[in-house]
Amino acid sequence: MIRTISYHKSGQMAMNQPVEVLAGEKANSWHWIDFSSPSDDEAQKLADPLKFHPLAIEDCMLKLQRPKLDYYDGYTFFVVHAINPETLEKEEVDIFLSENYIVTFHKDPSREINEVWNRVAASKDSNEWSPSLILYHILDQLVDNYFPPLYAIEDQLDEMDETYSGGFTEDLLKQVFEIRQSLLLLRHTVTPTRDLIYRMMNSQKLSVLQNRQAYYSDIHDHLLKLTDMIDSNRELTKDIRDSVLSMNSYETNRVMKVLTVITVIFMPLTFIAGIYGMNFDNMPELHWKYGYFVSLGTMAIIALGMFALFWKKGWFK
Repeated sequence: MIRTISYHKSGQMAMNQPVEVLAGEKANSWHWIDFSSPSDDEAQKLADPLKFHPLAIEDCMLKLQRPKLDYYDGYTFFVVHAINPETLEKEEVDIFLSENYIVTFHKDPSREINEVWNRVAASKDSNEWSPSLILYHILDQLVDNYFPPLYAIEDQLDEMDETYSGGFTEDLLKQVFEIRQSLLLLRHTVTPTRDLIYRMMNSQKLSVLQNRQAYYSDIHDHLLKLTDMIDSNRELTKDIRDSVLSMNSYETNRVMKVLTVITVIFMPLTFIAGIYGMNFDNMPELHWKYGYFVSLGTMAIIALGMFALFWKKGWFK
């Protein structure tokens, strides 16, 4: 689907004009063309009539380029990423920016662009918006939508910390690794976007953004905050993982110690039972009248004595 908004110098707004008209029209103050989940025929309009550079068009066709900006004659090409709130997977948004137009291209529906589009379409003043301002609002909306998934992860970690009562649970460890994977996905989106915004802020070629340094500095601050939150949450998941594994090792060692103590107690008893279970005819005590009771008594004394000794040493705790 292709949709367009154009503002004439007279202040008149026009919706959904053909791309061919906007590409050749010079009377417009500025226009916005949005390619939303375009077909192959619609995507061809990037080359004709819009005549964008083949390398920029190739980047649009390829899946998930790294966030970047490229300078071309008369316009700048941006690659940025949105985040799917359900899967946390990256969704690419490509932007062509000039002084009198902005073109957005995305293969997946973009709620961020839809929100900015509705605000622009509802405006009746051509001086209220410009291509560079639309770019800022798109980037700001993209970054703002990075926060809710991260806040949800923080709430999940707080709940895990409050409900964890010790011991080892496979479900808890699995949940920790899933959270770490989600944080890694967020990090792979936030860090390149942070670097892109920093490059935009310090670029001498983006003259259309020079008067909006404070706005992009605010976006950059948000991305720095996101980076710190992701790193701190990854450290927290690491601590939880290490605590669970340490508790598992402790429980295993404790069980093994108790089993070892029980085995040691039964070793002399097994030795005595083994000797008197051989049934040789010439064994001295084999036919003794009180041999059975003496053997059991000896075993009981040895077992109780060793049990008392180990209990005193705290080996059963």
